[in-house]
Amino acid sequence: MKNRSKVLSILLATAMAGSMLAGCGGSSSDNGSDTSAESSESGDNSTGALKDDSALAEGNDNELAYTGELSLMHYSTSEESQGNGGSDGFRSCIKSWLNGHPDITINESVLSNDDYKTQIATQAAADDLPDVFLVQGMNTKAWAEQGLILDLTDTIKESPYYDSYNQAFFTPFTVDGKTYGFPVLTTGTCSVVVYDKQAWADAGYDEFPDNWEDIKKADEYFKDNGYSETIAFGNGGQWQINSCFLSVIGDRFTGGDWFQSLVDKSGAAFTDQEFVDALAFTQDIFQSGIFNEDFNAIGNEDAREYYISGDAPAYICGNWDVSYIQATLAEEDTELYENTGFAVLPQPEGATGSTGTQDIGLGYAVAINAKLADDPDKLAAAIDFAEYVTGPAFATYVGENYALQGLTQVDVDLSNFDQFTQDFYNYSYVDTESCEIYDSYINSAVWDVLNTQTQSMLNGDTTPEDVAAATQEAYESNY
Repeated sequence: MKNRSKVLSILLATAMAGSMLAGCGGSSSDNGSDTSAESSESGDNSTGALKDDSALAEGNDNELAYTGELSLMHYSTSEESQGNGGSDGFRSCIKSWLNGHPDITINESVLSNDDYKTQIATQAAADDLPDVFLVQGMNTKAWAEQGLILDLTDTIKESPYYDSYNQAFFTPFTVDGKTYGFPVLTTGTCSVVVYDKQAWADAGYDEFPDNWEDIKKADEYFKDNGYSETIAFGNGGQWQINSCFLSVIGDRFTGGDWFQSLVDKSGAAFTDQEFVDALAFTQDIFQSGIFNEDFNAIGNEDAREYYISGDAPAYICGNWDVSYIQATLAEEDTELYENTGFAVLPQPEGATGSTGTQDIGLGYAVAINAKLADDPDKLAAAIDFAEYVTGPAFATYVGENYALQGLTQVDVDLSNFDQFTQDFYNYSYVDTESCEIYDSYINSAVWDVLNTQTQSMLNGDTTPEDVAAATQEAYESNY
């Protein structure tokens, strides 16, 4: 075991770039080291990355009648773009599109992810949204009903890229048959176990265990051999338990039809016994001692340092953390880099809903302010921008440079990448079954209650039954 100082690891890691959510449904936010707003105009978006950007020339210069300004708000900060494919691709596409349209200026407001969620909600409440912005699946229904975002159904169907779109990614942004956004950034898992293959082999496991009883047995070995915890996790922001754990564990108990019934309001309830059982399991496993004691007090940014430093032989996280871990270990610990593997969450005993699943998707979409309908030329420019930053230029760029996928489906040549990248690609897109990310759907009023109540439950202050009842009440009142 390499049990280096956590403090040293944190100091090293803060010199690296922060990572950005690519897939989780909005609540899954990670702002890396950037906490301040960043503004730029006319393509002042250079990431400084030396990447193959030849694909970006495709479709960046469509002839447009509009000249003037577009306002844009997003959370792909320059810090996040370093070493993170989705953010780098998005920012690079913005710059390329502007290069092809020199008569248009994009006035950007770029915030950290947490700040973005707060600010965009504030502006929506004031009916003061930017021309173009990112919308979360869980806010789509409410903002559509309020007339804040433009119905893009026909626009999407008429897009020159429509035939290459992965249609499943539109689901969180579709309300009553109408679609309100172009799913954006890269598809990514919100739930992966990152583990040290050598450490687990030393504990007697050739692969990461597929059941929690073996995890508990391994915990005894790891604690006897100097590890501080067996699995690292951070739920200080409250959203992590939802996006990175409960969405999958819930699916294992309930199956996918139950959650779809919640989305459709066709009979399922948070108080159904299968979901209560999922909550009870979550409470029990986090009280079992296999996780770091401070899991409910720290965020995922701090928890991942336990893995990077060698204090924990496994870490549960999302794709944004994997990007950070990859960049850090490649620079600082090639041995752990080469020994890092990926696995799905183990199966809970008694769970009969599904097996082997991980939650993956696109948690945000490029949306357009409904007010642009009054200015056809400006609207056409906004649509062209939205199509470009989610189209084949973006997908090819992130596929060639990062082995990632987006809304537009392209072939990725894995032979260009090292084993770490190939393994994570196969985990994400090839070898696992997917389930839905809870907070890509329904609305934030429901998830705010579930997230807060679940954190309280994990602290031992409430029961699974009470969490389910409170969440069901919020669901009935707000959805």
